[in-house]
Amino acid sequence: MTSRPAGPDGTGRGDPGTTPCVSLTTDYGLSDGFVAACHGVLARLAPTARVIDVTHLVPAADVRRGATVLAQTVPYLPTGVHVAVVDPGVGTERRGVALATPGGHLVGPDNGLLVAAAEALGGVTAAVELTNPAWLAPVVSRTFHGRDVFVPVAARLAVGLPLAEAGPAVDPATLVRLPEPVVRADATGFHAEVLTVDHFGNVQLAAPGALLDGLPARVRVAGHPAVHGRTFGDAAPGGLVVYVDSAGLVAVAVHSGRAVDLLTARPGDVVTVAAD
Repeated sequence: MTSRPAGPDGTGRGDPGTTPCVSLTTDYGLSDGFVAACHGVLARLAPTARVIDVTHLVPAADVRRGATVLAQTVPYLPTGVHVAVVDPGVGTERRGVALATPGGHLVGPDNGLLVAAAEALGGVTAAVELTNPAWLAPVVSRTFHGRDVFVPVAARLAVGLPLAEAGPAVDPATLVRLPEPVVRADATGFHAEVLTVDHFGNVQLAAPGALLDGLPARVRVAGHPAVHGRTFGDAAPGGLVVYVDSAGLVAVAVHSGRAVDLLTARPGDVVTVAAD
């Protein structure tokens, strides 16, 4: 029997002839064998699957960062199964879940990591708790559910087994959700929580780009003078620019520098953007 990638409804009705895709997003780092072990399990259980490593450098236990990276990336990946593991509660009573969406499946801990990505893929249409021992490793480690629970489930979904076989149904309304980040407009601008800081030191805020509409060319960001621009070069070298980034959110950068160092802002801090 030819394997097929699972359809978004969990029935296994994929597109015949399409190579199944599995993506991996974790905080495992690259200095140990954790990522290789997950790749190995996938190679054994779903040998035809194409594997895409989104990142394994999410800061340890930073569920918000993992959720943000996942949600901003999955719309650009092939339809498939997306595994995410940032799991400080591994081995506790937190659930392992798999979610179906119109754009594919998501597999990981029920700690808020998956929900934003599910919404980016069209919303949760079905969810299950991962309790079927036949879908898991023969021996499940208490501290490595990526290898022993989530990747084996993802592999079975990728080759076309139905979602319902992974475990009992879960009411999507009971899935853990992260608190909504702070975004608040006022007469001169807005206040927004720092969502992420990327590799270049650019500071992404939780504010939608539309909040920049109507602000003048000169603004202040956390009290620092800045240019309201469209790209990094709109500021002088070393200057601060606030713009709409590739995710459609407000971000702050320094031309040829690192905004995070200038602002000394970390994820969770609230930054004010206002007319100068």
